Amino acid sequence: MVDGKLLIEKLLVYAKHFLYLNELDEVYIRNTLLVHFKLQSPMAKVPELDYISHMTVPDVLFHEIEDYAMENSIADDKTQANLFAAFIMGSLTQKPAEINQYFKNVREKMGAQAACDYLYSISVMNNYVQKTAIGKNIKWTYKDGNNNLEITINLSKPEKDNKDIAKLAAMAGKPTDKYPKCALCHENEGFLGNYTQPPRANLRAVPIELYKNATSEEDKDKKETWYIQYSPYAYFEEHCIVFNKEHKPMQMGEGTVNRLLDFVELFPNYFIGSNSDLPIVGGSILNHEHYQGGKHLMPMHFAKALRTLSCEKHPDVEISILDWYNSVIRLVGYNRASVAALGTEIIEAWKGYADETVSIVNNETDPETQEKKRHNTCTVVARMIDSGRYCLEIILRNNYTSNKYPDGVFHAHPEYHNIKKEGIGLIEAMGLYILPGRLKKQLETISSILCKEEKFDYKEGDPMYVHKEMVERLLAENPNVSDRKTADEKVRNYVNKTCVAILDNTSVFKKDDEGNRAFDRFLTSVDIK
Repeated sequence: MVDGKLLIEKLLVYAKHFLYLNELDEVYIRNTLLVHFKLQSPMAKVPELDYISHMTVPDVLFHEIEDYAMENSIADDKTQANLFAAFIMGSLTQKPAEINQYFKNVREKMGAQAACDYLYSISVMNNYVQKTAIGKNIKWTYKDGNNNLEITINLSKPEKDNKDIAKLAAMAGKPTDKYPKCALCHENEGFLGNYTQPPRANLRAVPIELYKNATSEEDKDKKETWYIQYSPYAYFEEHCIVFNKEHKPMQMGEGTVNRLLDFVELFPNYFIGSNSDLPIVGGSILNHEHYQGGKHLMPMHFAKALRTLSCEKHPDVEISILDWYNSVIRLVGYNRASVAALGTEIIEAWKGYADETVSIVNNETDPETQEKKRHNTCTVVARMIDSGRYCLEIILRNNYTSNKYPDGVFHAHPEYHNIKKEGIGLIEAMGLYILPGRLKKQLETISSILCKEEKFDYKEGDPMYVHKEMVERLLAENPNVSDRKTADEKVRNYVNKTCVAILDNTSVFKKDDEGNRAFDRFLTSVDIK
């Protein structure tokens, strides 16, 4: 049984050390916790609790809160216990106004990274970013010629289907009674959560001002409010999410480019990127405009120039086509206005471009409504690099579907869906794969079959049936594997090759003569040679 009175004292010590609890608030918070814990008085004699100051994560205390809630009928089940624990951690965390002011002061006096360190530390230590759970994710790197891929089997986030994502996109802009309207809305800050929405009571976000799309001359220099927070799933180092205060759908254009460049001026310590604004080639949330970034350098950032080009209209911008799987144009320059202008020109030109000789179908006419349906869009990434230069990387995307490829011509093809069926968004397009947690056990089973520890007898309807072709191929190519280590290596290498193949699938201009000529035709259309 958890001693509630002792737990309250431990939480107070913890909050003073890690969550900036002011001593003047200690009595008030103690009394508040007594109410929530359904206790009438605090502990009479508090034991030595110095060990609390050596904690690096709040896991032990968080689980004690959950257990106490279950033992004392505060929660009826694990979900309610988890919501209650997050609520308690949120009540120990500084209020948004305090965090905003402290963040602003630190950034002005000590710089962007120090401010980010402060917000990230709070997000970890109040259990919003669940560092221990994230640490259980399986990670490895794969060297493929001149490039590296980073591959993660994520054990903390459920797999999403493209059809579900498309439904969310279709709902964008439509009125809804749901509160908060989506998982990114600012109204999530402090929200308790429920059986369908995760806890957000311990979430803290900081407002920042970014470029506003000008609708008139007087709006030209105005900014709009966005927020920066950290991702609870943390796919990479200091993985942050930057989201619009307003609940409005993703867009891709001049505003996107300038907001990304605004962000890297505010936070030159981070990269920032925008997912596409269309299903299949976008992220999992299309109904709320947002970006993702962080401290991590992605594999694509290390990609070298395959060839360099120039644009007479923007002579001060270095242009290169990357030696990368996707079709990527990198723009680098000291002059922000030039980089932004050329980036916008490329994006807008691509939105209207089509080349059916290489399956790039765009602005297709719906036979029933006669409306044009755009298939072209971009994934855009911004960074500040050496000597204060702006770097913009534009990945050309297309979400056209066909009878042969109903999930997307430039999406992971069906033979690879057993490994990755979700859309290839911003993070995967840059070479960091987030594979579904189901693969951990499934790949272990395949290794067991390959080294003859288990028999292969999959029937339709079996969860392992999706891997039937993979298993048959591995057995045919490796009939004499007898030890587990070799089997694991063979299975992992199969996953590596699949990840490469999927990125190749997503490339709108393939890396062959026909694809190169088609890429040149597009570049010529925007006066890049």
